[in-house]
Amino acid sequence: MSITVAQAGRIGGLKLLQTRGREHFVWIGRKGQKVMRQKYPGMATKRGTLGGRPKKRTLSEIVGEKSKYK
Repeated sequence: MSITVAQAGRIGGLKLLQTRGREHFVWIGRKGQKVMRQKYPGMATKRGTLGGRPKKRTLSEIVGEKSKYK
């Protein structure tokens, strides 16, 4: 039985959460945000005026409201 890349990533992320804790993810996020602000100085301001990062579509938006899958 083989697993997909997404499943492997999920398993690895959960294992990392167990070993290093939530603070590690907070630290990584802050570090990444700092680098992104240096690379693209006006991006955060632009996204803020537009209402934030674009949201992913929900399943009901993709399939439709009358779908049996909700």
